[in-house]
Amino acid sequence: MGVPKRKPSRARRGNRRSHDGLTTQNLSLCPQCTEPKLPHRICPQCGTYRGKVFTKKEEVTS
Repeated sequence: MGVPKRKPSRARRGNRRSHDGLTTQNLSLCPQCTEPKLPHRICPQCGTYRGKVFTKKEEVTS
């Protein structure tokens, strides 16, 4: 059974874990309502994508 002969150094451990960090999502601004949204997706606030309306925003009246 394979057993490590030496303890991995801090540098080798860090190099192995270098890609484990979290990255932030790239956000763009909606040209219609200027709210932040994910690129290439329908705006969750106004429901438009590339100038076309795909979902109607329902207004709640109380």
